[in-house]
This record gives sequence, C-alpha cells and structure tokens, in this order.
Amino acid sequence: MAETITVTQLNTRVKSIITSSPAVNDVWVLGEISNLKKYSSGHYYFTLKDNGSEIRGVLFKSSRGRIDFEPQDNIKVTAFGHVDLYVERGSYQFIVETMKKSGVGDLYLAYEALKKKLEAEGLFDQSKKKKLPIYPKIIGVVTSPTGAVIHDIITTSGQRFPADILLAPAQVQGEGSAESIAAGIELLNKAGVDVIIVGRGGGSIEDLWAFNEELTARAIAGSKVPIISAVGHETDFTIADLVADVRAPTPTGAAEMALRDRKEVIKQLDTDTVRLTRSLFNVIDKMRSRFNILDSKLSPKRAEERVAMYSMRLDEISSKMASFLKDKVEIMRRKYIVLDSRLEPLAKNIVDNGMSAIDQYSKRLEGLNPYNVLGRGYSFITDKKGKTLTSATAVKIGSDINIRMKDGIINAEIKKVELKK
Repeated sequence: MAETITVTQLNTRVKSIITSSPAVNDVWVLGEISNLKKYSSGHYYFTLKDNGSEIRGVLFKSSRGRIDFEPQDNIKVTAFGHVDLYVERGSYQFIVETMKKSGVGDLYLAYEALKKKLEAEGLFDQSKKKKLPIYPKIIGVVTSPTGAVIHDIITTSGQRFPADILLAPAQVQGEGSAESIAAGIELLNKAGVDVIIVGRGGGSIEDLWAFNEELTARAIAGSKVPIISAVGHETDFTIADLVADVRAPTPTGAAEMALRDRKEVIKQLDTDTVRLTRSLFNVIDKMRSRFNILDSKLSPKRAEERVAMYSMRLDEISSKMASFLKDKVEIMRRKYIVLDSRLEPLAKNIVDNGMSAIDQYSKRLEGLNPYNVLGRGYSFITDKKGKTLTSATAVKIGSDINIRMKDGIINAEIKKVELKK
C-alpha cells in the first residue's frame, strides 16, 4: 500500500533531493534581472529570466559583499549559486552567492531602440500634443475590465465633475496585448468620446511591455482624440507615456486630469457672476452720467430725440447684458445638469438679480429725462428760432417767445421784464 505523508513531509523530501543534486548546485546561470526588490534587511529578491523561462532569485545580505556593482532591473548577469526549496510555500528558488555583469538586458535594448526611432520621427514633440477638453461628456478607457484601473477611474469621476465612462475592454499583458490596446483606441475614436485614458496597474517591465511596443505607440500617436497614459506606478515610464498627449502618474491621477473638481466649477461660476454683475452696474452708471451731461447741454428742440436715442442704446445694452446672463446660465445648466441642486437656484438668483437691477436703473434713468419734468408744471422757453432762453436779460419788451408745455407750445409776447435785485 502507498505511503501517506503530509504536505510538509513532501516538500521536505523534495528539498532534500534538490539540495543534494550536483546538477543544480554550484552552477553559473546566465539571465536577466527583473522585478528587483531590496528590503531593509539587506536582502535582494528578483526574477532571473531568459527568453524561454524564469526563476525566483535571492541574494542574501551576507553574499552582497562579493559583488562589485549594484543589482538593477534590465541588466544581464551570470549568477553563481544553488537551487533550494522554500518548504513553507512549496516554491523553489535560486540562491545567488555571487554574480557578475554580462551586459544590458534585451528588453531594455529594445526599449531604447524604439524610443530613439520614434523620437527621430517626432512622435514625442510637444507641438503635436493635443489639449484635453475642459468639460468632457464621455471618457473612453482602454484597460482590463477586471482590473483595479477601471474601478479607480469610476470612483474618482464620481467625486469630481461627472461624465459618462465608456470602457473598451483590452488585454494589457501577454501575447496579443498590443493589438488589443490598439483596437480599443481605434474603437473609442469611432465612438466619439472626448478623451481617452489608456492604462493598467503596476508590474515588472515584462508586465508593462505591451505599452512599450511600436503598435501601441503608433495607435496612440494616430488618435484624433486626446489620450492620457496611466501605466503602472509613478516611477514607471513607458513608450506610451512619451507618445501620449498627457502622462498621469496613476489611473486615479488620470481621472483627476480629465475631470474638473465640482467645487472648483461652482467657485468659478460665482466669480464670473460677480464680475458680470459689476460690469453691468458700471455700464449703467456711465450711461447715467452721460444723461446728466446731455441734460445740461442739449437744446429742448433736440433733447427729446437724443434722449430717446440714448435710452434706446441703454435698452439695447441692458437687453444684451440680460441675454448674456441668460445664455451663460443656460450653457452652464446644460453642462452641469447632473451637478448638485445648488446650481439651479444659483442660476435663477443670478438672472433675477440682474433683471431687477436693470429694471431699477432703467426707472432711475427715465426719471432723468428732461421732458418728464414738464408733467410736474415746469416748461421750456425759447425764442422764435428755437434757442433756449435761460435769463431774463435775453428778452426785450415786445419780443415773441414760445413756451413748451407738456401737451403743446404757447406763443406769447413780452409785456414786462423784472430782474432780480
């Protein structure tokens, strides 16, 4: 009957077999370092790989002194050591006792070559970067439908100025991922979105490689819609970041770049409203001053005509200002229809206050019309030629004068002149 053993016993036996085999002990292994992490303990953990396979590697602090360089991602090394099995996890790893440099990694060389090629073609030029829309209605996202990226973007958009999110599901890692990303960008361009976010979470250079491929780079460069790249973490840089119109450090940062903060929008609207109201009052005050000047200079014969003309201009200006305020509010209403309930009463208050101010100042200006005083018992006196008479010394006994009343003109003859003493 077959022996029954525990998992720990099994892993221990495998460890014994591996550590005692000369085939995997005291060997030199040629590979490329990636996904390197150094801990405060002084130990280095990384992946050692070639084109066909990879293995976990460990360089303990005690062995660091045997190496005359700092281990880094994307460099080729020849590492000396042995294979061991970590019993608790059932995983095996290569314990590095020393290593020496063997050159720059293949992926890094490929990255540098493509970067140089695309830069020479002008794909990184700032002059070709498209500006992001201020108020996008639809944001397209090219990423994995199951990853954290789309969740972070949706969450962030809900906290800022809202917009519709249109996802183009894409494979963002492994074979065929570059084709999938390029197809997503093309699809969203045809869908008519306002801005596109292309991204994925962090990872090793291998995990992010789809964003270093030429097909992805040219798809981004050829997009008619502005593209924000959000690949990996803040320290990760890809070819996609260099070609995109804007680079965001994280997917959350990309959503913040694409959408304005709703509090900022309301604050700006308040500022614009105060500025418009102040401008309206300034215009009305200037027109009132002009009427005061006209009241003292115009002859009665032409006063009514000119007052009417300036009143008409004031009506036109007031109408335009009121219309401008209404249009401003209407534009904001359409753009911010999903904004919180404060916007609608704010817009109504702007229009009501503006119209009330216009009506108030219009009534005041109407009161300045020199012809309005005729209804209160006053009158204009002119000679036969229509010249305004403002002094008793300007007339002689027997002269004819015209007295302008509110409902007509009276012709009279001077019988007596008494001057003030």
